[in-house]
Amino acid sequence: MPAVSAGTASDAALEALFVPFAIGDLRLPAEGGVLMLRAREGFALREHSRAGWVLQQSFKPAADALARYRYTVIPAPPADPGTFERILVLPTRQREETRALFAHAMRLRSPQGIVVASVPNAEGAKTAESDLALLAGGVTQVSKHKCRVFWTRPDATADETLLADWLALDAPLPIADGRFVSRRGLFAWDRVDVASALLASVLPADLHGRVADLGAGFGYLACEVIDRCAGVTEVALFEAEGRALDAARLNIEAAVARSGRAIATRVAWHDVTQGIDGRYDVIVSNPPFHQGRADQPELGRAFIVTAARALAPSGRFWMVANRHLAYEATLEACFAQVRTVVDRDGFKVIEAREPRS
Repeated sequence: MPAVSAGTASDAALEALFVPFAIGDLRLPAEGGVLMLRAREGFALREHSRAGWVLQQSFKPAADALARYRYTVIPAPPADPGTFERILVLPTRQREETRALFAHAMRLRSPQGIVVASVPNAEGAKTAESDLALLAGGVTQVSKHKCRVFWTRPDATADETLLADWLALDAPLPIADGRFVSRRGLFAWDRVDVASALLASVLPADLHGRVADLGAGFGYLACEVIDRCAGVTEVALFEAEGRALDAARLNIEAAVARSGRAIATRVAWHDVTQGIDGRYDVIVSNPPFHQGRADQPELGRAFIVTAARALAPSGRFWMVANRHLAYEATLEACFAQVRTVVDRDGFKVIEAREPRS
């Protein structure tokens, strides 16, 4: 499954983020000087943003939505510290990832810079506020749109020990007894996902040629294909969450090294629902079916359509999904042959062949 972040900011949080500026408690620079972490496109952003803003967003569909309005969008926080007068933050639901965001924000602000964050009340607003207050030595807070907006003082000084500890929360780290590396905030970041493990357990050893992993996350399925299938010559990983890419690269490099074979690899920051390039002999996927808390089975259906279009005529598509998700109609519309290989523990593994033109 794609490494979807533990949460994405709601439209209400985006609107609330600008309340302190609208009521006069804070001001925005006339031009430039603003960084927005986990930025989201929306009316409130278009209404308040000015020339020279830098918007960070690691989730490709959200980054693409921002880019369509010609914002300057970057996938990761900048490296150079102390350069922004205002840093706006839309935290995620994953506490340790949010702590790392706050640490990046405090690192990147100018000497008199202010960090402003907005969190829905139902998504951990009190906890996020207390965390930023702990790091920065206190915050000011207002409530609006069922959200809390809180910000640091101009003379705030970060707790240097906490700052270092929280920045370290953003680094890749070993999981699964050291077999893989992952990163906090990714989908199932600290373990091998049960559904992906089920799919890997039934993959036939005779898979060969060019392989694509759609929604690769930290690369578990692609690594399993390399480990299990001696005929694989090339593996491409497509993942929408940019924070997963470093871990995926490390994991796929380790899998190739273990194999002792010459296998071409590629890790792409990409929205699979928009299609992929190339033609593949095998495609594997544990597609997403939600973003945040809402089920969105259309995401999985879009993955199936993409797989059918990218699969070679004699190729094989292997996917795993929750049992309750009705993907069969889409699969049968896209492939001439569809079979359920295993149905167990609430999941089903499906193989599809002969993509329809």
